[in-house]
Amino acid sequence: MATDFYAVLGVPKDADAATIKKAYRKLARDLHPDKNAGNKAMETRFKEVNRAYEVVGDDGKRKLYDEFGEEALREGFDAEKARAYKQWQSRAGNGGGGGFRGGGGGQVNLEDLFSGAVPGGHAGEGGDPFGDLFGRASRRRGPVKGRDYEQELTVDFVSAVRGTSLQLRNPSSPEPVTVRIPPGASEGSRVRIKGQGAASPNGGPNGDLILVIHVEPHPLFERDGDDLTLEVPITTSEAIKGAKVKVPTFDGDVSVKVPPGTNSGTKLRLRGKGVTRKGREPGDMYVRFMVHVPAGATPELEKLADEIAKLESGDVRANLTI
Repeated sequence: MATDFYAVLGVPKDADAATIKKAYRKLARDLHPDKNAGNKAMETRFKEVNRAYEVVGDDGKRKLYDEFGEEALREGFDAEKARAYKQWQSRAGNGGGGGFRGGGGGQVNLEDLFSGAVPGGHAGEGGDPFGDLFGRASRRRGPVKGRDYEQELTVDFVSAVRGTSLQLRNPSSPEPVTVRIPPGASEGSRVRIKGQGAASPNGGPNGDLILVIHVEPHPLFERDGDDLTLEVPITTSEAIKGAKVKVPTFDGDVSVKVPPGTNSGTKLRLRGKGVTRKGREPGDMYVRFMVHVPAGATPELEKLADEIAKLESGDVRANLTI
C-alpha cells in the first residue's frame, strides 16, 4: 500500500510549508533516537517522519508526489514522459479512474515507465507509440545496478554545520570508505556514496550507500532551517546602560552592541552568520539577550534595586489582561 506522507506528518494535503515544517519539527523532537534509545517502534516512526518530510518539505518533490505518487520518487523517473504517457492513454479513450489504462483494457502502473512496456504494443510491430519517446533499447534486459544500502549516522552539531570527513567500514570491502558530510547537513538529510552498496547480480554497477544524517542538539545554539539562534546573558547594568559584548559564531567571535534599555528576549540579527550550504544564501544568526539577575542579592544590591524602583514609572504589567 502506498504511503500517505501527509498522514505520516499529520497535516492536510493543502498545508502550507510553514505548517509542514512545524509539524515535522515537533515529531522529530519527540521521536528523536536520543530521547527514545532502544525503542524500535519509535525508531521506525522517526525514519518514516524524516522520509515524509524529505518529500513534502521540498517544493519540487512535493509537486511530483502530488501528481504521480511515490512512483515519482524512484530513481530514473521522468515526469515529462509520464505526462506524455498519461495524455496518450487519455487519447486512446482509456484514461480516467484511479490510474492509467492501456489499450488492452488492463490497468497500467507507472512501473511501466521504467521497463518500457506498454500493454497492447510490441516492439517491431508498430504497436508501441513510445518507441522513440522511451527508447526501444530499454526493452532489452542488460546488467542491472546492485541494491542500495541505507545506514543511519549521527554527527555532532558543529560537524553538521561546518561539514566533516568520516571513515566508515563497508562490510563488503576491507578498505575503509572516506565520507564527506557537506557543510549545512540537517536532521534527516541524506548523503549518497556511489558504488558502496550491494554488488550487481549480473555484472552491472554496484549500488550506492545512502547515509541518513541525525544531528545531535547543541547546548547553546538552536537551528531553524539555515538560521541560528544563540542566547547571550547580559548583566543588569549592561541592559540599562548598553554595552559591547563578544559572542561566538561559526566564523569566529564577533563584537555586538547591546542597546541601552535592553529587555530579556530582545533579538539582534547578524546577517549571513548562520548556516552556509552550497548553492544557497547563508542563513542568519540571531542573538537573543537575556538579562542575568545575580542570585542571593547582597544588602548593597537590594539598596540599588530600591533606588532604581524610585526612578521607574508606570505599571509594567498594565497590559497583562485577558
